[in-house]
Amino acid sequence: MSLEAKVAWVTGGGSGIGLAGATELARAGCRVVISGREAPKLDAAIEAAERLGAPLGAITAQPLDVADAAAVAAVVRTIEAELGRIDILVNSAGINFPKRYWCETDASTFEQVVAVNLNGATYCTLAVAKGMRARREGTVINVASFAGWHYEYLTGPAYTASKAALMALTHSFNIEECVNGLRATALCPGEVATPILKKRPVEPTEAEKARMLQEADLGRTIRFIAEMPPHVCINELVISPVWNRTYVAGEALQRKAAP
Repeated sequence: MSLEAKVAWVTGGGSGIGLAGATELARAGCRVVISGREAPKLDAAIEAAERLGAPLGAITAQPLDVADAAAVAAVVRTIEAELGRIDILVNSAGINFPKRYWCETDASTFEQVVAVNLNGATYCTLAVAKGMRARREGTVINVASFAGWHYEYLTGPAYTASKAALMALTHSFNIEECVNGLRATALCPGEVATPILKKRPVEPTEAEKARMLQEADLGRTIRFIAEMPPHVCINELVISPVWNRTYVAGEALQRKAAP
């Protein structure tokens, strides 16, 4: 499917997977709006995307905290007023914290992770769904995680639970909205060399990062999903590095003992 003149909205678009997806969608012909909490970071992201081949002016920004449902609705109204519609939603906003394990996390931290990773994606999907239904076409790409598909120790309970729930959210969307011509994909990447790795209890080495998926890999994957013909739904897409540290024991997988 040609993406020429389609409108895409990418949350978490200031860096990492979101920015890579926004860049590829713009290169495919989309008008793209990126959102994130820091306006200066979004401006820098647009410049980076243009250096990577996004057409000048194809990407614009709308600062947003996706955990704020009222703010999400306001941004969608602004995008639809300016660009007419939203054809593609990429829910890429996500967070995690260094203190993530049961022996050290707390209720407030858990709440913050779920507020962004799960609730934020829900608010954004709710906000765009009405317009998509009216046009009987629309694509939602939820950046879940390998950790939501194959439970593991490394990511901690809040992140794991939020990403597993995001996968369930994706399937429930397809169950209900398939009759309206809408589709959603749970994109489940293994480790990707993005800035969020700095929030790890043990940051991977540069050699380890080089073996991981790279941002551009996920950008191309997001574009691949969006370019599928409208009658095709990719319910889940699991992608991982060949050297998968989930399967290979190492320092990052060592158990953290309770203090």
